[in-house]
Amino acid sequence: MVLVHGAYADGSCWSDVIPLLLAAGVAVTSVQNPLTSLDADVAAVRRALDAQRGPTVLVGHSYAGAVITQAGDHPLVRSLVYLSARAPDVGEDYPALAKGFPASPASAGLVYQEGFGGLTQDAFLNDFANGVPRERALVLYAVQGRVAQDLFATRTTVAAWRTKPSRYIITTDDRTTAPELQRFVAKRMNATTLELASGHLSFVTHPQPVTQFILDAVDAQH
Repeated sequence: MVLVHGAYADGSCWSDVIPLLLAAGVAVTSVQNPLTSLDADVAAVRRALDAQRGPTVLVGHSYAGAVITQAGDHPLVRSLVYLSARAPDVGEDYPALAKGFPASPASAGLVYQEGFGGLTQDAFLNDFANGVPRERALVLYAVQGRVAQDLFATRTTVAAWRTKPSRYIITTDDRTTAPELQRFVAKRMNATTLELASGHLSFVTHPQPVTQFILDAVDAQH
């Protein structure tokens, strides 16, 4: 199992689901994305995949959906799990696609400085981490990953979801990625879906059903 965090986060964001996966007997690696470029993030994921010992489920949250879409052609990847995630097609202008759906309140709080950006505390707590207890949300804010200014505009050259089984969790109270956009990409990839009444960080607010959904992907490999 390889877990890939999205923008405004780091690998520690999975700390609620990792113990549950380990308890189920699944080996877990949580990637630390540099968030400096899509290529750099894909390279980090590929290094983690190279270290796996067998067939692997690749899980991506939010922006990391683009990363696993590109890196998911790795020969050890058997299936993909998307959590409120981007799922671009080959060469697709994903920001342009997203403009056809309701705007996300979180994006209004994205501030760039010297080529890298992050969410303001207000946007992080109220939009990105809505539904997360304030004390936990402040911890996540403290480890927020800064994103390169052109990170979201880079286009993928691979769409692994076209050739590998995919699953998708849609978060209906999401203020970072419009639920309507999530439903669109999940349907386009013919993914097995689950809808949760959750904000963007479902793996923090709903770790049990998220973990079970991921484990279902593991079980489907056998």
